[in-house]
Amino acid sequence: MIPQGFITDLLHRVDIVEIVGRYVQLKKGGANFLGLCPFHNERSPSFTVSPSKQFFHCFGCGASGNAIGFLMEYSGLSFPEAVEELAQGAGLSVPREQNGPSQHERVQQRAESVALTDVLAKAAQYYREQLRGSPRAIEYVKNRGLTGEIARRFGLGYAPDRWDALNGAFSNYAAPELVRAGLVISKEDENKRYDRFRDRIMFPIRNTRGDVIAFGGRVLDRGEPKYLNSPETAVFQKGSELYGLFEARQAIRERGYVLVVEGYMDVVALAQLGFANAVATLGTACSSTHIVKLLRQTDRIVFSFDGDAAGRKAAWRALEASLSHAADDKLLSFLFLPSEHDPDSFVRERGAEAFEQEVSTAVPLSRFLVDELQRACDVETAEGRARLIHDAVPLLKSLPDGALRMQLVESIATQARQPAEAVAQAAGFKVRTPSEFARRKAAPARISRAPIDDLEMRVLRALVAAPELLSSIDEADRDWLASGDSALADLVQTMREVSDAASPAVLATLFENTAHAELFKKLAVESLDPHRPTGAPALIASAEAALELQSAVRKLRLKRLSDESTALAAAGLHDEGALQRFKAITAQQTELRRLISSSGQ
Repeated sequence: MIPQGFITDLLHRVDIVEIVGRYVQLKKGGANFLGLCPFHNERSPSFTVSPSKQFFHCFGCGASGNAIGFLMEYSGLSFPEAVEELAQGAGLSVPREQNGPSQHERVQQRAESVALTDVLAKAAQYYREQLRGSPRAIEYVKNRGLTGEIARRFGLGYAPDRWDALNGAFSNYAAPELVRAGLVISKEDENKRYDRFRDRIMFPIRNTRGDVIAFGGRVLDRGEPKYLNSPETAVFQKGSELYGLFEARQAIRERGYVLVVEGYMDVVALAQLGFANAVATLGTACSSTHIVKLLRQTDRIVFSFDGDAAGRKAAWRALEASLSHAADDKLLSFLFLPSEHDPDSFVRERGAEAFEQEVSTAVPLSRFLVDELQRACDVETAEGRARLIHDAVPLLKSLPDGALRMQLVESIATQARQPAEAVAQAAGFKVRTPSEFARRKAAPARISRAPIDDLEMRVLRALVAAPELLSSIDEADRDWLASGDSALADLVQTMREVSDAASPAVLATLFENTAHAELFKKLAVESLDPHRPTGAPALIASAEAALELQSAVRKLRLKRLSDESTALAAAGLHDEGALQRFKAITAQQTELRRLISSSGQ
């Protein structure tokens, strides 16, 4: 685990305008920077980045967050990967808690990764140059219908038909990095080494940062293997990577879905034909890791497989990998083309519109699951229906609790001619009615342990929008704010802990996994809005804003005391303790009224 203190310090050090500006063209607009949102199509800018808040927000699609969130959303990085990338740019090493690798081991791992990606980048450049100088390789690319533009976009290259062609790319062909990067094979017993890739069209495989981490090579003529991948290395694990994801990210956002196909050439050819949102696994079955990476980019995945037995088997493996991620707000479906076609040939023969129609009618995960289970069972017999339930149970258990699982239980029950309750019981859970399910889904939306009134919300808005205003509040009032069991108390306690590092971005991050997560994200977004609600101060805290906040805190405190005194009076003040408390409250109320009056607020 990464310590929260480090994350807070990191967000305080980085400049979100510089981070976002690497990917989005930003222009100064008042106190903020504006640009076209990278997460949806728009013609006029609604994407705002605040340097003072270290926060971004799109008033069009609602995307918002800090620098870590931006890298996760835009580049599809995991949280640790985004933190690592920001830390590297800031010249920091990411500490780890518990049983992770030691600091020395992490430094070594990082140095190894940098060394390998440097070597691979140089090899990619060399292969590109060789493609430009090989008429035979150029002719092959042209015959596959690819233009020079699409070849440049994907960095296509050519590995010459020589045993040691890379000797011309590297000054030291004997360097051990060439072997560790998978570019060269060393036969130590024969004291020989030679290039892994020879006479092949080269497809660079990039990670989500855009670094070349491996290659796929396809033979130009006949030969085996038809496709050859780099071996796994310190920077490349083929079961975790997807070819074309780096290049496809923008198109995935624009089209609203990602298309998973079977090979490099399908990805490149589809991009040429207008479907730049395609990716491919690297000769392996689709894994849970692949699904997680794709769902960081989009809520809709369409798997495209051949309609033969092998294609349906591959689709079933993809379904199994997807089940635990099949949330109610995700759409996963399966496209089976006629056996004589792959996506490339289908689009060339029938056109883009026909292919888009096929995508729109792809088989949903739920239907594919039920159809495949039925295919293996004779539901006209008791034994077949029993097997149907038996085979369905582990799949149902893999699904997250939600409406989709509930509907699949009902579908399986209908086919097995059993009550839904019986199928659910076999899977170890209960069937909820729609109303019970709705109540359960609504419960986590509560963002506070107590209702927040207008005056408290005004104080919350002011502190989130300008955390530096906390120091302008009298110490006694700050202590009062930090007491109790409320969102406001949690906020002030947290602000005291992070001190100068407090900002809307940091605060939203610190409350991400709490009951107040949605509240503080909403307040951070409001602080960027030029038409922000009453109670949110100007982007730069002023003396007037400080006085208004101090007055609001005292009015809130006075209201809380009034509520308490009313409750005490209603109870009758029968014991000495209640009477003394009532008198103390009365004295505090008098002093607070005097302070509010003298401040002129």
